[in-house]
Amino acid sequence: MGQTINLNTTRMQCISAYLVHPEGKPKGGVVVIQEIFGVTDHIRRVADGFAQAGYTAIAPAFFDHLETGVELAYDEEGMTRGKELVTELGLDRAVEDVASAAEAIASSGRIGTVGYCWGGTVALLAALRLGLPSVSYYGARNLPFLGEKLRAPVMFHFGEQDKSIPPEAVEKHRQMLPHMDVHTYPAGHAFNRDVGHQYDEASAKLAYERTLAFFDKHLAHGE
Repeated sequence: MGQTINLNTTRMQCISAYLVHPEGKPKGGVVVIQEIFGVTDHIRRVADGFAQAGYTAIAPAFFDHLETGVELAYDEEGMTRGKELVTELGLDRAVEDVASAAEAIASSGRIGTVGYCWGGTVALLAALRLGLPSVSYYGARNLPFLGEKLRAPVMFHFGEQDKSIPPEAVEKHRQMLPHMDVHTYPAGHAFNRDVGHQYDEASAKLAYERTLAFFDKHLAHGE
Protein backbone atom coordinates (compact mmCIF):
# COMPACT_ATOMS: atom_id res chain seq x y z
CA MET A 1 0.00 0.00 0.00
CA GLY A 2 2.79 2.40 0.91
CA GLN A 3 6.26 3.04 -0.46
CA THR A 4 9.69 3.86 0.89
CA ILE A 5 11.02 7.25 -0.20
CA ASN A 6 14.15 9.30 0.39
CA LEU A 7 13.54 12.27 2.66
CA ASN A 8 15.84 15.28 2.57
CA THR A 9 16.62 16.63 6.05
CA THR A 10 17.93 19.94 7.30
CA ARG A 11 21.36 18.44 7.95
CA MET A 12 21.98 17.66 4.27
CA GLN A 13 21.51 13.97 4.85
CA CYS A 14 18.78 11.83 3.30
CA ILE A 15 16.90 9.36 5.45
CA SER A 16 14.23 6.93 4.35
CA ALA A 17 10.56 7.30 5.15
CA TYR A 18 7.49 5.15 4.69
CA LEU A 19 4.86 7.10 2.74
CA VAL A 20 1.28 6.07 2.10
CA HIS A 21 -1.45 8.03 0.34
CA PRO A 22 -5.20 7.81 0.92
CA GLU A 23 -7.69 7.15 -1.82
CA GLY A 24 -9.02 10.42 -3.17
CA LYS A 25 -8.23 13.88 -1.88
CA PRO A 26 -6.47 13.78 1.52
CA LYS A 27 -8.02 15.36 4.59
CA GLY A 28 -4.53 16.44 5.63
CA GLY A 29 -1.26 14.76 6.53
CA VAL A 30 0.09 12.90 9.55
CA VAL A 31 3.72 12.36 10.48
CA VAL A 32 3.89 9.01 12.31
CA ILE A 33 6.70 9.02 14.87
CA GLN A 34 8.16 5.65 15.79
CA GLU A 35 8.95 4.02 19.10
CA ILE A 36 12.58 3.19 19.97
CA PHE A 37 12.42 0.10 17.75
CA GLY A 38 12.54 1.86 14.37
CA VAL A 39 10.06 1.92 11.49
CA THR A 40 8.78 -1.60 12.01
CA ASP A 41 5.89 -3.48 10.42
CA HIS A 42 3.74 -2.20 13.28
CA ILE A 43 4.59 1.44 12.54
CA ARG A 44 3.91 0.88 8.85
CA ARG A 45 0.50 -0.58 9.76
CA VAL A 46 -0.19 2.50 11.87
CA ALA A 47 0.62 4.71 8.88
CA ASP A 48 -1.59 2.52 6.65
CA GLY A 49 -4.44 3.00 9.11
CA PHE A 50 -4.25 6.78 8.95
CA ALA A 51 -4.18 6.61 5.15
CA GLN A 52 -7.30 4.45 5.20
CA ALA A 53 -8.88 7.15 7.37
CA GLY A 54 -8.16 9.73 4.68
CA TYR A 55 -4.76 11.19 5.59
CA THR A 56 -1.44 11.13 3.81
CA ALA A 57 0.87 9.42 6.32
CA ILE A 58 4.65 9.47 6.50
CA ALA A 59 6.90 7.66 8.98
CA PRO A 60 10.49 8.93 8.91
CA ALA A 61 13.27 6.46 9.72
CA PHE A 62 15.11 8.68 12.20
CA PHE A 63 17.75 6.06 12.94
CA ASP A 64 19.02 6.24 9.34
CA HIS A 65 21.22 9.09 10.58
CA LEU A 66 23.09 6.49 12.59
CA GLU A 67 22.41 3.10 11.00
CA THR A 68 20.39 2.18 7.93
CA GLY A 69 17.24 0.06 8.09
CA VAL A 70 16.92 -0.37 11.85
CA GLU A 71 14.00 -2.62 12.86
CA LEU A 72 14.58 -3.96 16.36
CA ALA A 73 12.85 -6.85 18.10
CA TYR A 74 10.44 -6.10 20.93
CA ASP A 75 12.64 -7.77 23.53
CA GLU A 76 15.24 -6.76 26.10
CA GLU A 77 18.06 -6.67 23.56
CA GLY A 78 16.00 -4.55 21.18
CA MET A 79 14.99 -2.21 23.97
CA THR A 80 18.59 -1.74 25.08
CA ARG A 81 19.76 -0.98 21.54
CA GLY A 82 16.79 1.30 20.90
CA LYS A 83 17.55 3.36 23.99
CA GLU A 84 21.15 3.71 22.86
CA LEU A 85 20.05 4.91 19.43
CA VAL A 86 17.57 7.55 20.66
CA THR A 87 20.16 8.85 23.11
CA GLU A 88 22.72 9.17 20.34
CA LEU A 89 20.22 10.70 17.93
CA GLY A 90 18.86 13.30 20.33
CA LEU A 91 15.45 14.94 20.36
CA ASP A 92 16.48 18.09 18.49
CA ARG A 93 17.47 16.17 15.37
CA ALA A 94 14.26 14.15 15.56
CA VAL A 95 12.18 17.34 15.66
CA GLU A 96 14.09 18.63 12.63
CA ASP A 97 13.25 15.42 10.78
CA VAL A 98 9.58 15.79 11.68
CA ALA A 99 9.66 19.26 10.14
CA SER A 100 11.24 17.80 6.99
CA ALA A 101 8.61 15.06 6.82
CA ALA A 102 5.80 17.57 7.30
CA GLU A 103 7.18 19.69 4.48
CA ALA A 104 7.37 16.63 2.22
CA ILE A 105 3.62 16.07 2.51
CA ALA A 106 2.58 19.73 2.79
CA SER A 107 0.50 19.50 -0.39
CA SER A 108 -1.92 17.24 1.53
CA GLY A 109 -3.23 20.19 3.56
CA ARG A 110 -2.80 20.79 7.28
CA ILE A 111 -0.20 18.52 8.88
CA GLY A 112 -0.17 16.94 12.34
CA THR A 113 1.83 14.28 14.13
CA VAL A 114 1.25 11.19 16.21
CA GLY A 115 4.01 9.53 18.21
CA TYR A 116 4.44 6.51 20.43
CA CYS A 117 6.71 6.06 23.49
CA TRP A 118 9.89 8.00 22.59
CA GLY A 119 7.91 9.26 19.61
CA GLY A 120 5.22 10.49 21.98
CA THR A 121 7.68 13.01 23.37
CA VAL A 122 8.82 13.97 19.87
CA ALA A 123 5.14 14.55 19.00
CA LEU A 124 4.77 16.85 22.02
CA LEU A 125 7.85 18.77 20.87
CA ALA A 126 6.33 19.06 17.39
CA ALA A 127 3.35 20.86 18.93
CA LEU A 128 5.59 23.02 21.12
CA ARG A 129 8.27 23.94 18.61
CA LEU A 130 6.82 23.36 15.13
CA GLY A 131 3.21 24.36 15.73
CA LEU A 132 1.86 21.03 14.48
CA PRO A 133 -1.30 19.60 16.11
CA SER A 134 -0.05 16.42 17.73
CA VAL A 135 -1.13 13.28 19.57
CA SER A 136 1.30 11.85 22.13
CA TYR A 137 0.97 8.22 23.20
CA TYR A 138 2.67 7.31 26.50
CA GLY A 139 5.58 9.72 26.21
CA ALA A 140 7.70 8.95 29.26
CA ARG A 141 10.13 11.79 28.47
CA ASN A 142 7.51 14.57 28.37
CA LEU A 143 7.88 16.18 31.80
CA PRO A 144 10.92 18.42 31.18
CA PHE A 145 9.11 20.13 28.30
CA LEU A 146 5.66 20.80 29.77
CA GLY A 147 6.63 24.35 30.74
CA GLU A 148 7.35 25.39 27.15
CA LYS A 149 4.84 27.54 25.31
CA LEU A 150 2.39 25.44 23.32
CA ARG A 151 2.05 26.50 19.68
CA ALA A 152 -0.57 23.92 18.63
CA PRO A 153 -3.11 21.61 20.29
CA VAL A 154 -1.90 18.31 21.69
CA MET A 155 -3.74 15.23 22.98
CA PHE A 156 -2.21 12.71 25.39
CA HIS A 157 -2.90 8.99 25.88
CA PHE A 158 -1.53 7.09 28.90
CA GLY A 159 -1.95 3.61 30.37
CA GLU A 160 -3.00 3.59 34.01
CA GLN A 161 -0.77 0.56 34.64
CA ASP A 162 2.28 2.02 32.89
CA LYS A 163 5.16 1.61 35.34
CA SER A 164 7.32 4.07 33.42
CA ILE A 165 4.74 6.88 33.73
CA PRO A 166 3.30 7.05 37.28
CA PRO A 167 -0.06 8.73 38.01
CA GLU A 168 1.62 11.85 39.36
CA ALA A 169 3.40 12.29 36.02
CA VAL A 170 0.09 12.05 34.18
CA GLU A 171 -1.43 14.56 36.60
CA LYS A 172 1.43 16.94 35.87
CA HIS A 173 0.28 17.05 32.25
CA ARG A 174 -3.18 18.09 33.40
CA GLN A 175 -1.76 20.76 35.68
CA MET A 176 0.69 22.24 33.19
CA LEU A 177 -1.58 21.99 30.11
CA PRO A 178 -5.09 22.30 31.56
CA HIS A 179 -6.76 23.06 28.21
CA MET A 180 -5.41 19.94 26.50
CA ASP A 181 -7.04 16.49 26.56
CA VAL A 182 -5.26 13.93 28.76
CA HIS A 183 -6.82 10.46 28.49
CA THR A 184 -5.98 7.38 30.54
CA TYR A 185 -6.82 3.74 29.88
CA PRO A 186 -6.90 0.51 31.95
CA ALA A 187 -3.72 -0.71 30.27
CA GLY A 188 0.06 -0.64 30.50
CA HIS A 189 2.77 0.93 28.37
CA ALA A 190 2.63 0.42 24.59
CA PHE A 191 -1.03 -0.60 24.72
CA ASN A 192 -1.46 0.51 21.10
CA ARG A 193 1.25 -1.79 19.73
CA ASP A 194 -0.55 -4.80 18.22
CA VAL A 195 2.48 -7.03 18.80
CA GLY A 196 3.11 -8.85 22.07
CA HIS A 197 1.47 -8.99 25.47
CA GLN A 198 1.23 -5.22 26.07
CA TYR A 199 -1.45 -4.72 23.42
CA ASP A 200 -4.87 -3.82 24.80
CA GLU A 201 -7.37 -3.90 21.98
CA ALA A 202 -10.19 -1.99 23.69
CA SER A 203 -7.90 0.79 24.89
CA ALA A 204 -6.15 1.01 21.54
CA LYS A 205 -9.47 1.27 19.69
CA LEU A 206 -10.80 4.04 21.93
CA ALA A 207 -7.54 6.00 21.77
CA TYR A 208 -7.53 5.66 17.98
CA GLU A 209 -11.10 6.95 17.73
CA ARG A 210 -10.18 9.95 19.86
CA THR A 211 -7.05 10.52 17.78
CA LEU A 212 -9.01 10.50 14.53
CA ALA A 213 -11.55 12.94 16.02
CA PHE A 214 -8.64 15.21 17.02
CA PHE A 215 -7.19 15.13 13.50
CA ASP A 216 -10.57 15.61 11.87
CA LYS A 217 -11.06 18.72 14.02
CA HIS A 218 -7.62 20.29 13.74
CA LEU A 219 -6.47 19.10 10.32
CA ALA A 220 -9.49 18.25 8.16
CA HIS A 221 -11.61 21.14 9.45
CA GLY A 222 -8.76 23.44 10.43
CA GLU A 223 -10.02 24.52 13.84
